Amino acid sequence: MFEEILLPVDGSEGTDEAVAHALDVAERFDATASVVHVADTNRDSVTVVGTEVVDALEREGEEIVESTAETARRRGVDVRTEVVQGDPASAIAEYAAERGMDLVAMPTHGRSTIGEYVLGSVTERVVRLAEVPVLTVRTRGEARTAFPYESVLVATDGSEAARAATDRGVELAAALDAAVQAVSVVDDASLGPDVRSEAASRKLDGDATEAASAAADRAREAGVEDVAETVRHGDVHGEILAAVEETDADAVVLGTSGRGGVDRVLLGSVAERVVRTSPVPVLTVPR
Repeated sequence: MFEEILLPVDGSEGTDEAVAHALDVAERFDATASVVHVADTNRDSVTVVGTEVVDALEREGEEIVESTAETARRRGVDVRTEVVQGDPASAIAEYAAERGMDLVAMPTHGRSTIGEYVLGSVTERVVRLAEVPVLTVRTRGEARTAFPYESVLVATDGSEAARAATDRGVELAAALDAAVQAVSVVDDASLGPDVRSEAASRKLDGDATEAASAAADRAREAGVEDVAETVRHGDVHGEILAAVEETDADAVVLGTSGRGGVDRVLLGSVAERVVRTSPVPVLTVPR
């Protein structure tokens, strides 16, 4: 399922668990891990050491990637390393696209010395920009990073993006012999009182039921034996997190654009918040 996994690293404290999780995935699927550090060209990186001009950030980056690569080698994971320059989020997304990565794996928190999120904010930008799936792993708080996953929650709204995410989530669950929880949330409160009629509610319920059923059927077609489907009502982000807890899901899979792919973007309204707050890993899949 995954043959090439991109693992960006910045040397942040507290991200070891995310790196370990990414290596778990690489080991399970016999994938090659590309460990990459982006020397942020927005920073003043040039310094003088003796008579030699050295790019301090690249030098630091080489040490960072080699440390992670050594961890990968000890686990028997094939690894390559590289230090590149540029804006971190853009460089990571471009690297993944240009090098044919199947997956980008990133933590959702970074250096705490300059804010609550640094690598975390980079991660959220990568999720927006990436043309390949991104697996985000929370590194603080009540994080749960069990692998291999035993239960995968697939969130769907029936959109094209959600169908793409469903396919990838089902494929992952089938490969791991995991259960699939297909969840669709009716956000009827956001529509306003002028359209909250009985007919509108029935239509929303019907669309959500159809979306959840389609995802569940897709899972059964792929050979997943343990499949459940649920329609929930309320705030979409909150209901997805509630479903994670109630079903004891080990991972969440969802698409990165919303219904119809027009101005109402699921990433902005839901996926970004799930990435930031989910206690379990989140796989976001671009349309």
